[in-house]
Amino acid sequence: MTALTIGVLLIAALIFLVLLGMQIAVALFAVAFAGVWIIRDNFELAMRLLSITAYNGIADYLFATIPLFVLMGLLVSVSNVGRDTFEVAESLLRRIAGGLGVATVAANTVFAAVTGVSIASAAVFTRVAVPEMRRHGYRAGFSAGTVAGSSVLGMLIPPSLLLIIYGVLAEVSIGRMFVAGVIPGVMLALGFVAVIMLLARFRPAFVFTDPSAAAARTATREREMGGREIAVKLLPILMLVVLVLGGLYSGFFTPTEAGGVGAFGALVIALARRKLDRHRIWEVLKQTGAVSVGILILLIAAGFYSRMLSVAGIPNAIGDVVRMSGFGPYGFLVLYVVLLLLLGMILDSSSILLIMVPIAAPIAQSMGFDLIHFGIVTVIAVEIGLLTPPFGISVFTVHNTLADPNVGVEQIFLGTVPFMLVMLGSLALIALFPFLTLALV
Repeated sequence: MTALTIGVLLIAALIFLVLLGMQIAVALFAVAFAGVWIIRDNFELAMRLLSITAYNGIADYLFATIPLFVLMGLLVSVSNVGRDTFEVAESLLRRIAGGLGVATVAANTVFAAVTGVSIASAAVFTRVAVPEMRRHGYRAGFSAGTVAGSSVLGMLIPPSLLLIIYGVLAEVSIGRMFVAGVIPGVMLALGFVAVIMLLARFRPAFVFTDPSAAAARTATREREMGGREIAVKLLPILMLVVLVLGGLYSGFFTPTEAGGVGAFGALVIALARRKLDRHRIWEVLKQTGAVSVGILILLIAAGFYSRMLSVAGIPNAIGDVVRMSGFGPYGFLVLYVVLLLLLGMILDSSSILLIMVPIAAPIAQSMGFDLIHFGIVTVIAVEIGLLTPPFGISVFTVHNTLADPNVGVEQIFLGTVPFMLVMLGSLALIALFPFLTLALV
């Protein structure tokens, strides 16, 4: 049996183990270790490669970005910044068609710029936006679907943990990945706004329980925020966005320094709002440690898995097959995206990146793709998986946070369909026109 055959069997074994419920990190370690041992018939070599990977995998200063951005996101969450952002957007946008849906997208867009985790956005806005939308006559499924759909912006608009993970796996600049995510993130946000307004205008029954009553309610004036109140509510998050992203895009901060400055800024906001006591500080630190350690262990495991693939010659062999098949670069890209979408139905986003990027990135580079552009395409395709059944982690996060027996998970999946269609359209445009990702890089 050739090394290539063994490598292909090991990839199949990895997916099988993950589907059985084994932790992705454990499965990666087990398959990679077994692969090196079997292919080279050398147990000591497998042990030595594991020890080298465990040290070198996360020894770089760059990896400090992960706990720092996680800490910043958690501090922002406990400060009720998300609630304030939604309340301002609600006040400004309530009177347009589908205004509360648009307000949810707008608030999620701003919130994504300081959290980087879509699950955090989904949890925050489920509590904030869904009750308010339902009070104003929006359908429960559409309300929850809007939160789930717009929450994926946290995985694309920088700082994003998925962009960090991709940058590490593909060995490209995380700062450049952050910059490349800006235009696609804005495109998605504008697309979500457009589809909500179009549905509210032309298919109101999909959006509202009683369209005529909703139209009458929109026309009535409720208490509107004054300029001073808007400024007080928006100032903290806008200052944080300008501080972190302004310093990052101007080149004044490295990504790691931006994470440190952002975490400190979020701490100042939380303390100024008196949202941190001894218990909350401890909970934030525990969650930061749990999330960060989990991600770093995954990256070590992915590094070991990537080395096993190189030993087996998988990337080169698959690249040769793709080139000989006559599909060409974009044929390969279509097959790759379809595979990501299928995997998104059964695996979480981090697992998909850890399994696929070490295989696909070398092939994409050999076929002439810019790895920054390829990374944005990858992350958008993986994001769609956050909304697709049966896994749909963002949908289940919203469902569990909502905890309403009258709102079934199938209703939320139906509510996310317009957002998935926007994402698929944006994915096609970004894949065909690389300048949409590279214009600012």
